[in-house]
Amino acid sequence: MRSSAPAPRVITVVGPTAAGKSDLGVFLAQQLDGEVVNADSMQLYRGMDIGTAKLTLAERGSVPHHLLDIWDVTETASVAEYQRLARAEIDRLLAAGRTPVLVGGSGLYVKGAIDALEFPGTDPGVRAALEAELAEHGSGALHARLAAADPEAGRAILPGNGRRIVRALEVIEITGKPFTANLPGNDAVYDTVQIGVDVARPELDERIALRVDRMWAAGLVDEVRALEAQGLREGRTASRALGYQQVLTALAQECTEDEARAETVRATKRFARRQDSWFRRDPRVHWLSGGAEHRGELPGQALALVERAVTA
Repeated sequence: MRSSAPAPRVITVVGPTAAGKSDLGVFLAQQLDGEVVNADSMQLYRGMDIGTAKLTLAERGSVPHHLLDIWDVTETASVAEYQRLARAEIDRLLAAGRTPVLVGGSGLYVKGAIDALEFPGTDPGVRAALEAELAEHGSGALHARLAAADPEAGRAILPGNGRRIVRALEVIEITGKPFTANLPGNDAVYDTVQIGVDVARPELDERIALRVDRMWAAGLVDEVRALEAQGLREGRTASRALGYQQVLTALAQECTEDEARAETVRATKRFARRQDSWFRRDPRVHWLSGGAEHRGELPGQALALVERAVTA
């Protein structure tokens, strides 16, 4: 079927990993003369296919997908650069009369694309000093300093995430303001309808475990081994990706493959909870059930939601 109603300017499909966002994004793009713009930070990397559940060409259903496979695994991710690229794609599609369908679970990437968000610059001297301190004293000491300077940022950033801690402290030093003062609000730069795919926690946890099993069966270990030869271990962002980080640990013989698989499941479940919490804070997201009992109804409900938004 194809809708005769005009589409809103931009659609987003968000939610936790394994909820079913990718398939829904393809369906909406097919129905609304649209194209998909990736908003999964790890699917930006070339060669990271199995572990990121990147759709195959067949699964994309002839829908053009943008911002996949654009970075080498050695490149450090940048939300500011993603914002520039995503808005260029969105603007190009709008000018061509196409509907951009932004799909992914990287919350800050989605906000960077559709909301008014300016990124403070960087100071190489400040960054170098903080990174040297991180290397010498570890992330725990820097996290304690961050929690004292900006308690909200301290709660939001995990104590083990040295890269984000360094960036938060750098922004505080450069701007003289709390890091959280620079986080995005809900001021949209595009007319957007946001759809969240909701799956109850027990079912989502089961889906995650099954997905990890399928990734292992599909050859994730071999994929990581090949990417390691291309510099994955040195990549500051890509090496931390779920599954990839754990397999790298196994390849270094610091744990067994079975332990790496189990830790991938645990870490992915934790990550899905953080994703869900992030998107729940945005009142503009319209949540629809993606549970097994509603899976057949989800596409039609999402399309109806988009059409109501157009005619409202």
